[in-house]
Amino acid sequence: MTAEKTSKLKEIKETVTGAAEIMRQMKTLGMQESFGNIVGSARLAKEIIESLKSPEMVKNIENFRLISENISEASETIQNTVRQLEETGLLNEAKGLIKSATSAIDSFGNSGQDLHEISTSIKEMIRSVRGLADEFKITVVDSKKSGAIHNIEATVKDASEIYRTIFRYKE
Repeated sequence: MTAEKTSKLKEIKETVTGAAEIMRQMKTLGMQESFGNIVGSARLAKEIIESLKSPEMVKNIENFRLISENISEASETIQNTVRQLEETGLLNEAKGLIKSATSAIDSFGNSGQDLHEISTSIKEMIRSVRGLADEFKITVVDSKKSGAIHNIEATVKDASEIYRTIFRYKE
């Protein structure tokens, strides 16, 4: 029993000695600076946590979440679209068209003037086609209003009947 008491006393003495050493170390300048840094970091963390709880930050965080979801959905949609375009072969056709256009442009070499003239001609042709289409639209609208379309349709039917009749007699 005495050995047991001696062992316990020795443990208590070692614990007290260890605690005293820790207390002495805590008084050193380095430890005081470390504790100051820890307290400062804890204050800063608390301020950050409090600012994250503000209604503005909660709303901003929610907006970031929604933006992230929308980007994810858009990415998925784009992937599906690309997959569908690949399945239809449209991308391959577009690649071929681009290669063809590139080689056509390359075939002009340094003759930029020719390319400019062709570009101008194509633009003029497109304007002419647009003008023709506009005139055609106006004509169709006017014809619908005046009933001319119906008259033309009747005339075409009559002409077809005459044509059929003429070719029946020739046979």
